[in-house]
Amino acid sequence: MRPALHAEWTKLRTVAGPRWLMLGMIAATVALSAAATSVVTCAGDGCGGDPTKLSLIGVVLGQAPAVVLGVLVIGGEYGSGMIHTTLTAVPHRVTAFAAKAITLTGVVAAAATIAVLGSLLTGRLILSHHGVTAAPGRPALSLTDALTLRATTGSILYLTLIGLLSLGIAAVVRSSATSIGVVIGLLYLLPLLAQAIGDPHWQRRLEQIAPMSAGLTVQATTDLGSLPLSPWAGLGVTAGWAAAALVAGGLLIRTRDA
Repeated sequence: MRPALHAEWTKLRTVAGPRWLMLGMIAATVALSAAATSVVTCAGDGCGGDPTKLSLIGVVLGQAPAVVLGVLVIGGEYGSGMIHTTLTAVPHRVTAFAAKAITLTGVVAAAATIAVLGSLLTGRLILSHHGVTAAPGRPALSLTDALTLRATTGSILYLTLIGLLSLGIAAVVRSSATSIGVVIGLLYLLPLLAQAIGDPHWQRRLEQIAPMSAGLTVQATTDLGSLPLSPWAGLGVTAGWAAAALVAGGLLIRTRDA
């Protein structure tokens, strides 16, 4: 496993694409959070709403570069034919795939940590400047607050899971463009479809199974009873999507020709 991990890390750090994608994830996450919080004003104490979730809204956009990187880690090799070299160097195909997943996890988690903490800090600065305060009895966007800490940690895990989901789907589809389209559709189109459905029962059901709407419930710190799922259960749905994609991808890599 160690040589396979070293090889995958070398691939990621010696080309510019992954670096720019992770910088793009950080920039997009922080920028959208800054834009969203900058338009909020409050004249009184505790304006309602969820300042933590608002400050982390940039994750909705920041996940797109994570999708692209997760797909390209293996989809790019299928497109260029380099997958044959990879599987020749590491004949145990599951080991090669696991090395890709582990390396991707580390890279995305590191960038996600910077992006999420940057968004939280930006939100705290902007919201306090606009007079928006936390609910009575809770510190203002502080990691000492258990709910804010859960939302922050969950957002980092969510972005990491999205990268792994993308890797698994790319291993199944073996086309970068198609894989990106599939993952983007799962993330962004399912919530839109849920909003378009008039039946509240089916709307809620779609929100419970869609990887983005379910996973991002982990960001909520207020009105938890109105959520389609509890925060950690929602993130568990996203983890289930990622696990299913990785298992399917690993099985297909093992059983079919490269």
